[in-house]
Amino acid sequence: EEYLAEGYSEEETAEFDRPDTIEAIETALRELGHDTNRIGHGRQLVERLAAGDRWDLVFNIAEGMYGAAREAQVPAILDTFNIPYTFSDPLVTALCLHKGLTKTIVQRVGVPTPPFAVVETIDDLDRIDLPYPLFAKPIAEGTGKGITAESKIRDATALRRICAELLAHHRQPVLVETFLSGREFTVGIVGTGSDARVLGSTEIALMPGAEPEVYSYANKERCEELCKYLPTRPQTDDEVRQAEAIALTAYRALGCRDAARVDIRSDAQLRPYFLEVNAVAGIHPQHSDLPIIGTLMGIPYRELIRQIVESAARRISK
Repeated sequence: EEYLAEGYSEEETAEFDRPDTIEAIETALRELGHDTNRIGHGRQLVERLAAGDRWDLVFNIAEGMYGAAREAQVPAILDTFNIPYTFSDPLVTALCLHKGLTKTIVQRVGVPTPPFAVVETIDDLDRIDLPYPLFAKPIAEGTGKGITAESKIRDATALRRICAELLAHHRQPVLVETFLSGREFTVGIVGTGSDARVLGSTEIALMPGAEPEVYSYANKERCEELCKYLPTRPQTDDEVRQAEAIALTAYRALGCRDAARVDIRSDAQLRPYFLEVNAVAGIHPQHSDLPIIGTLMGIPYRELIRQIVESAARRISK
């Protein structure tokens, strides 16, 4: 709300949290027996620290506004003052926001990911040698920003046009990768290192009226009416089992902490591939994918918050 009041657009603030998210987190923390104190956004954090305020643990959900390392800004500030916080450190949050670098790392540990190229200028398209259809999206955005039905690209003319539009509008490189036509999953993971485990996963099904074939910005913003989240069971669905194993391997290889959400999509032969990881996953109790997964798995919102805080407390105490 504060950024909207300053004149930023709904798209610019799409990843930021609504007041009811903050209230839900605070209510859960208090019910778990913690004393809470709202800090605010990154600039307010700096002001509070300069005034001498300190905390035992910061529940960090700050997305940041500027730059490809924007999710690393609050963790880096807190590290400077040796104040512990939930979720991943500055290195991991910066890495995971850059989808091209993330895919490069997971490939090195054998995690399957669609063939891809990074387009920094329009001339880079001359060096792309990938079969169509392709998929294009900004390299460092979340919440489906920059993704529409046109993100599925069928020829070189459309590729040049879409990449030019994305480069101009988002002012960052574009990730171009092989389009996968199979099922789409999102996998929730909690814990750190060897303690990390799959919370559960869900298959994302698009409803009539949704932008077809893509989990787009518009579909995510209106997910209650355009998307259906189907519970999945690895015990009876081998595709789901593979997807969850890929997600957990990528999570550990990247060094994610406490909790995150990993996006997986299958090809036409039912083979799952890693797409990206959200190291600072949305946590609105009804609207965000990670709590939705928890609900489908029978895990109440307060229990999800407890597991995240418990993971942070466990690694801090080591």
